[in-house]
Amino acid sequence: MNRLAGVTSPYLLQHADNPVDWWPWTSEAFEEARRRDVPVLLSVGYSACHWCHVMAHESFEDQATAELINEHFVAVKVDREERPDVDAVYMEAVQAATGQGGWPMTVFLTPDAEPFYFGTYFPPEPRHGMPSFGQILEGVRSAWADRRDEVGEVAGRIVADLAGRSLAGAMPADRRPPGPEELLGALMGLTREFDAVHGGFGGAPKFPPSMVLEFLLRHHARTGSEAALEMVQATGAAMARGGIYDQLGGGFARYAVDATWTVPHFEKMLYDNALLCRTYAHLWRSTGSDLARRIAVETADFMVRELRTEQGGFASALDADSDDGTGKHVEGAYYVWTPEQLRAVLGDEDAEFAATYFGVTEEGTFEEGASVLQLPDTEGLVDAERVASVKRRLLAARDERPRPGRDDKVVASWNGLAIAALAETGAYFDRPDLIQAATDAADLLVRVHMDWHARLHRTSRDGAPGANSGVLEDYANVAEGFLTLASVTGEGVWVEFAGFFLDTVLLQFTSEDGALYDTAADAEALIRRPQDPTDNATPSGWTAAAGALLSYAALTGSGLHRDAAERALGIVTALAGRAPRFIGWGLAVAEAALDGPREVAVVGAQGDPATVALHRAALLGTAPGAVVALGAPGADEVPLLQDRPLVDGQPAAYVCRHFTCEQPTTDPEELTVRLGG
Repeated sequence: MNRLAGVTSPYLLQHADNPVDWWPWTSEAFEEARRRDVPVLLSVGYSACHWCHVMAHESFEDQATAELINEHFVAVKVDREERPDVDAVYMEAVQAATGQGGWPMTVFLTPDAEPFYFGTYFPPEPRHGMPSFGQILEGVRSAWADRRDEVGEVAGRIVADLAGRSLAGAMPADRRPPGPEELLGALMGLTREFDAVHGGFGGAPKFPPSMVLEFLLRHHARTGSEAALEMVQATGAAMARGGIYDQLGGGFARYAVDATWTVPHFEKMLYDNALLCRTYAHLWRSTGSDLARRIAVETADFMVRELRTEQGGFASALDADSDDGTGKHVEGAYYVWTPEQLRAVLGDEDAEFAATYFGVTEEGTFEEGASVLQLPDTEGLVDAERVASVKRRLLAARDERPRPGRDDKVVASWNGLAIAALAETGAYFDRPDLIQAATDAADLLVRVHMDWHARLHRTSRDGAPGANSGVLEDYANVAEGFLTLASVTGEGVWVEFAGFFLDTVLLQFTSEDGALYDTAADAEALIRRPQDPTDNATPSGWTAAAGALLSYAALTGSGLHRDAAERALGIVTALAGRAPRFIGWGLAVAEAALDGPREVAVVGAQGDPATVALHRAALLGTAPGAVVALGAPGADEVPLLQDRPLVDGQPAAYVCRHFTCEQPTTDPEELTVRLGG
């Protein structure tokens, strides 16, 4: 009996009609494996995963394969986005055993959840030296039946190895955050890995390095390093002009399969777009770049248009695949174009113009002669009205194509990232609708995701909370989003909510030595308590928590939260020189700590033009990680505002470090100079 029909995960629901007798991750599934004395087949993926869909069609929908699974295994399906803890623990084992990882992740476990055989995607037939999935199933079944002692020994060694992995040795003894030397060393390391031809870091596949770009922007703001800024500008321009960016509808795909940003893996994730929206907004803040402004606004509009749910939150992702018009699901079908398709929509003359402008060729840059739209460098002036007309008509025609599926579950962490991005983008570019969208998402997180003990549910769907508890990144990124929203709106209640979540971080996720775990102390016990300070597609929970703790301390004067942030940054000191690409958000937080961060209190009546001008200057300041509090004189919701009077009856701004302030100013231009804007 397939038991996925009653779950809330869109990914699991995609498998609810499989002939495989799937279980969700529950203790009952492992009890069943123990009762039947069979191993557990654990399959982990997510809704927008292309190869997850491929393996599902090839194997999990196949009756013969399903019968083999059902007879000899208990099959468990996990949505990695709902259970990042389960995914992290077994992915660590897969990577340790095979040297690589990915999704779908296929792991065979004992009934005690101990892993003994690993893989990712397996084809239905042997291919390129890879065994078929059927061969894998038969091999594991045989080993379980005939070599049980050997299986137990392997599982025991793997669990012991995982348990022995500790970050204690990587932490500096004094737990000090990085200083100028470590941050300069990180910059030098990034310079060596920078792709000076195509932008970004490393080779193919190439992922958008959002967290690293934020570090480089903050490093430039603190030190004036032109090298840091040049890497951001080159990477930002290359991504914006490449195929990884949707040139018609806005928004970024997950990554490029090549080193040139030409061909994307077409899934669009909320977290990528939230992070990149904020990065481009900050790049505009630093340089005034028209390109950065356009990309920030278009990406924000994409999130609101394509990912916003009826309840006001933001859905997780859009699939890479869609119907190509023949009933066959094909990766990228919604996005790519042939010259013939351009002519059918635009006519010969405009089609020729569009092909040149977007790099569409007869040979194509993708499959079967299709091209991914790009913005190749073109000489001379471009007719902006003609471009707008072409884009409008192509977008309208694309809207008639079968659309990619949408994973409409709301993930707390990623919505926190979206709240921060939309609030700042709305403030920078006079878009109150974006600020309202951020506020609506924050309201949903409070109403649906938060319980009476200020504990977070990780997910919701259709306004109902999921059963899974929040992990560290949920608390950290929601706090970050709420603190940013407070800075933009002047509503101190968001600071209070952030404080509740950060208190939970201190009580449930932080060890005595200042290290952080990805799961709460009272969460379900797995074979290992996951703990990872390095960035993946999003900031690590560890460094995201450090950043939110630091900002909260700057707004409230809390020494407890400041100390926790600085101790958490000790791991960044250890990794800054060795792996700067994978600790980017930690480096960005360290830049803020080294700069103060600057604390800006803007006092005055909201709506007063003088208050508005000072507030805008404060938000546009480039001082690394600066926090902004806005309120009327005597406001006490945010401690930074307390005892900050008007100056000669005029709205004023106070720039402080550690609650020690310079003389207040009533001049927005002077405030801009003080904050490096």
